[in-house]
This record gives sequence, C-alpha cells and structure tokens, in this order.
Amino acid sequence: MPTIVVEVMPKAELLDPQGKAIAGALARTGRGEFQVRQGKRFELTVPGVVTQELLDEVREIAEHVLSNGVIEDVVGVRVLEPAARQEV
Repeated sequence: MPTIVVEVMPKAELLDPQGKAIAGALARTGRGEFQVRQGKRFELTVPGVVTQELLDEVREIAEHVLSNGVIEDVVGVRVLEPAARQEV
C-alpha cells in the first residue's frame, strides 16, 4: 500500500522554541554551526493507487486537520517511495 508523507513546519516568521532548544543542545556537544527548525511529519497509508485527486484531498486534510494554519505551513505532500521506508 502506498504511503503519502505530509510535512508541516512552523511559519518562518514565528519563533521555534523546540528548534532553538535542539540547536542549544547541539552547541553544547560542540556542533553549534547548525540552525534548527523542528516540524512534524505525518504518514498516511492508503489502499490502491495514488491519484492527483487523492493528493489534492490529502493536501486539504493537511491544511485543515494536520496543521494549525495560524502558526504552521504545510511544506510538502508527496508519495513515499517503497525503498525510502527501509532503515539505513
């Protein structure tokens, strides 16, 4: 069954306290060169074939259910390739 990945990030103009905390933790380990923003990833497994209509429906779901439009942007809706699900 195909999996559709939805990625949500805080709006660029808003503070990201979780990302800032992660960047601080990295700095304490000597890796302070990174700026970090933390987002969310959702995986929706669907039966059958993924059509453009289904992707449009998932984008609508992402914008109205999976994200808070006041503080977050949906930055990606894509079909996950089967090989990408394997751990490295």
